[in-house]
Amino acid sequence: MHVPDGFIDAPVSVAAGVFAAGAVAVSLRGARRELDERTAPLAGLVAAFIFAVQMLNFPVAAGTSGHLMGGALAAILVGPYTAVLCLAVVLLMQGIFFADGGLTALGVNITVMGVVTVVVAYGVFRLLTAVLPRTRRSATASAFVAALVSVPASAVAFTLLYWIGGTTDIPIGKVLTAMVGVHVLIGIGEAVITALTVGAVLAVRPDLVHGVQGLAAPLKLRVDGELVDAPAATREPEPASASARSARSTRGFWITGLVSAFLLAGFVSFYASAHPDGLERVAADQGIDEKAEEHGAADSPLADYGVGDIANARLSGGLAGVIGVSATVVVGTGIFWVVRRREEDESGPQTSAHDHENA
Repeated sequence: MHVPDGFIDAPVSVAAGVFAAGAVAVSLRGARRELDERTAPLAGLVAAFIFAVQMLNFPVAAGTSGHLMGGALAAILVGPYTAVLCLAVVLLMQGIFFADGGLTALGVNITVMGVVTVVVAYGVFRLLTAVLPRTRRSATASAFVAALVSVPASAVAFTLLYWIGGTTDIPIGKVLTAMVGVHVLIGIGEAVITALTVGAVLAVRPDLVHGVQGLAAPLKLRVDGELVDAPAATREPEPASASARSARSTRGFWITGLVSAFLLAGFVSFYASAHPDGLERVAADQGIDEKAEEHGAADSPLADYGVGDIANARLSGGLAGVIGVSATVVVGTGIFWVVRRREEDESGPQTSAHDHENA
């Protein structure tokens, strides 16, 4: 649902930009309580993974496709504040280098695809995990529902902005019906991807999943047919040998995730659906795109997820995907390390997100 330039008028685009900037500023402060030396690189990985999976459009109806938004996935894995930053990094990279999502519409996209999806998904996820049994299966199911709800919520948010500042005169009821209808279908795909990813991380490193921390009872995992407590995310001192093993485990997890992102963006993306996504289809059908403007970065060498001077489509798209993942993980990890370091400088290296929660 990358909104291009020209769909929303200048005053509303500016207002959305101001709101998005405020949300990012708040998130920069909030993320300082969510990040530690393990989760800072994980947050950069989450941003890169979302960038990669957003290249994988999947068919949802005749002539229409959808792709992951990622708000639910990021919020559950690294926390809501850090998730907003993850989506902001992804959308900024896509808009500037890949001509995906308008530059003047960047605030609209961060608001709709970042803030709304994160807030709705994390709220639904925490509500469900508070009332359901504390098991990996329940947490995975909660992630499914949270992701499913977040996508049509994003469609409603876009419709509201279009109602206030749309550049074409289309009955808002028609826009709302079309947007919500197609994005419910896209939400199913989002929910499947989110649940599979969250379930996989819970199976191997539940201590890295922010959304299951702080529950009234410990998360349960099934091991050899028996339910056992999942490893607790703790900041208590541990033996040097155990700390070294944990660091190696986290490093291995990070490398595995990064390789997966490279494979998805560099190879699997070639087989993604070429049909327009939900917003593009609705815009074409309803006439929302009548005043769409050419992207300001249309001349970028990476525009449309291809390397300009390479004629082979498979090689061009794959290389663009690898470049995008690399740039996103470097920029994202750098930002999150700076945010984490500022927290350490102000409150001391022993303070962590878990200390704040237990205070």
